[in-house]
Amino acid sequence: MSTLPVVVAVDGSEHSRRALDWALDAARRRGAPLRVAHVRHHVAWTPPGAPVVVPPPADDDPVLADARARVDAGGAGDGPPPQYLALDGAPGALLPELGAEAQLLVLGSRGRGGFAGLLLGSNGMTAARDAECPVVIVPPPGREVDDLLPSEPGARVVVGLKADAPDDATLALAFAEAALREARVQVIAAYPWPIQSWVAPGDLVLPVYDQDAVEHETRTLADGFLTAHRTRHPEVPVEVRPAPGDAAGLLVAASKNANLVVVGRHRRRLLAPARMLGSVTHAVLLHAASPVAVVPPAAAEE
Repeated sequence: MSTLPVVVAVDGSEHSRRALDWALDAARRRGAPLRVAHVRHHVAWTPPGAPVVVPPPADDDPVLADARARVDAGGAGDGPPPQYLALDGAPGALLPELGAEAQLLVLGSRGRGGFAGLLLGSNGMTAARDAECPVVIVPPPGREVDDLLPSEPGARVVVGLKADAPDDATLALAFAEAALREARVQVIAAYPWPIQSWVAPGDLVLPVYDQDAVEHETRTLADGFLTAHRTRHPEVPVEVRPAPGDAAGLLVAASKNANLVVVGRHRRRLLAPARMLGSVTHAVLLHAASPVAVVPPAAAEE
């Protein structure tokens, strides 16, 4: 088990309090230290003659005091004592840096300064895109999603699998989380349907494909990619769900009553060297009803 901390960012908002509760539970399950960070975005420049706003000392930080009281009320358990850290600067720059020495970075879906209708704040988006560790975004309660993939009750970790480009790091985190939670892994393997072929500009041909055969092939590929993870975690039940349609929509639907949805971050390519979330991950972050873990690609893939 990694001794790196579970880091959670707080700002006093209800969103960050939910993230704190999730991070405290995650640290307990791992026997890992909990590190609570408040990035205080104070403006360094002031007009001439205006009073200079000085951030309070870390020991007197009311946001950290609120977080400490919440952790104490929940009980820290038998693990290492929590750490509390006050940082001054731009959250968008400092939050991803916190992930360099963390096994998880946990944030609320948006901070205190976000617009009321904002689904995901810019700091959460930046951290999910740039952090070196998995980033968990905890959404507000009550998000409604379409019930496209009804599931049996019970603890469940959902993970997306792209049959033609599987991501081992994403699968590994999903299985590890399921083992910690005594949950099953539900693998969503989306495939396009109907399959279309473009033969010339303006011409669309619908080739004859057997959907059952496509689904069978998708399941076979998925089972092959999962073999190593099943061997590593024989105690984790696995449910493979090949399904036609849009991967993002299927993962959002599967998030209903799930404990966690695990998705990968876009892998950089020669012609696309910038870090990006990817369209599927971006959509899942915006609309999923459960917490979402965004997993960076392995160093070799970056």
